[in-house]
Amino acid sequence: MLGNWSLGDYFKKEAISFSYEFLTKTLRIPKEKLAVSVFEGDKDAPKDEESAQTWLSLGIPKERIAYLPKKNNWWGPAGESGPCGPDTEMFYWSSTKPAPKKFDPDNESWVEIWNDVLMEYEKTKEGKYVKAKQQNVDTGMGVERTLAVLNNLEDNYQTSLFLPLIKEIETIAKKKYKGNEKAMRIIADHIRAAVFILGDERSIKPSNIGQGYVLRRLIRRAIRYARQLNIQSNFTAKLAKIILPLYPDYQELHRNHKLIETELEAEEKKFNETLEKGLKKFKEIGTDKIITGKEAFLLFQSFGFPIEMTEELANEAGIKIDLEEYNEEFKKHQDLSRTASTGTFKSGLADDSEATKKLHTATHLLNEALRQVLSLDIHQKGSNITPERLRFDFNFSRKLTSDELKKIESLVNQKIAAALTVKREEMPLPQAQNAGAQSEFGAKYPELVSVYTILDPKEKTGWFSKEICTGPHVSNTKEIGSFKIIKEEAVASGIRRIKATVE
Repeated sequence: MLGNWSLGDYFKKEAISFSYEFLTKTLRIPKEKLAVSVFEGDKDAPKDEESAQTWLSLGIPKERIAYLPKKNNWWGPAGESGPCGPDTEMFYWSSTKPAPKKFDPDNESWVEIWNDVLMEYEKTKEGKYVKAKQQNVDTGMGVERTLAVLNNLEDNYQTSLFLPLIKEIETIAKKKYKGNEKAMRIIADHIRAAVFILGDERSIKPSNIGQGYVLRRLIRRAIRYARQLNIQSNFTAKLAKIILPLYPDYQELHRNHKLIETELEAEEKKFNETLEKGLKKFKEIGTDKIITGKEAFLLFQSFGFPIEMTEELANEAGIKIDLEEYNEEFKKHQDLSRTASTGTFKSGLADDSEATKKLHTATHLLNEALRQVLSLDIHQKGSNITPERLRFDFNFSRKLTSDELKKIESLVNQKIAAALTVKREEMPLPQAQNAGAQSEFGAKYPELVSVYTILDPKEKTGWFSKEICTGPHVSNTKEIGSFKIIKEEAVASGIRRIKATVE
């Protein structure tokens, strides 16, 4: 997005004049291909005659000026109260046919190219609109759309920033862009956004919370539309390799290219494992033309379907979703997670005996074994460790099979037999999180934390387990002994529990 601000300096006349000058003189767009819209006025604010008169004075004919309501030509406030005001939008005639004399905002050949937001009001907490003490301007101009206009293209996705991606998708899908525009556009747009999020120095990774959830939604929506094009093979990392050369100035992307590709591949693999089963389940529960909130939450928890994806599928099938019930289920899930995490900052230890230390370190091995055997989405939800046994709670939607339990137990014992060193470090919490240290969902940590790493040269990362923890632990896994799972059970909706001992 291109744009600029004026904070209490110039206002409507100057902003509009600068915009017109840039469009017609710098970009050399013929004024015959331009039209504009302004705010028509309502009970909160009057008709924006000043903007209209400014456009007239610059040579835009009155037939090319449309007065539109608040839903079209008003911005803000960002919250319930704050700065806001009318905007004036600029449109370009994108068709090869001559532009009509009169501007019709509903004609799709008129595409918005720029928007000047003119913040001259303040909305109070009482809902009233008053003149702001300081009048600001915020403008926004789409980069791809501007490129399309300058190159006489009717499609943003045919510009140099998207065309290489579209071509690669055509190659992978063995299909042409024409006739598959929606799916290819979504894939190109979402994977590009995911590359930039993953490449950011903050190392945001796919997850079910916060910014990580936004990233996950982007990747998984792209994967879903790839399936519609019958793309079965891993494709996200291939597209990332096309994207990076398009942005040579974004050095953080190139520094983090391995992380970008690895995380895309991991997320794609993870979602592909559940996507077909989830789509099948969606068809089963959608037979009554309504999906309950519990069913929508099941799709999220068991098959990794973000609610937005379920909504999109439902809209396509003409099915309704009980979103109110879904939100209630989601809140229960959050409350349960917080409850399960209560008191776990002390690591759930009964004492600091040698037996407890062994079981505590075994718990770290168990946590990572669960993630590797079952799902990387697994996180600790609580623990309780005595000298006799460990009890470990984690998020998972179903009962574990006997084969899965054997694999988990075997992996833990392999790492014990490997005599791996357990290393303790103190570091700031953000540094620990960026280093990949696992933490308990919902737990509150101090600014400086202890990180326990079970080193393993055979792993790509150089370690098998890395967790934020208060300890204590053994110094080498060979001290633990033989690990044995004695029970696996459900303790709440979506929460499982393993009890185990060491000998």
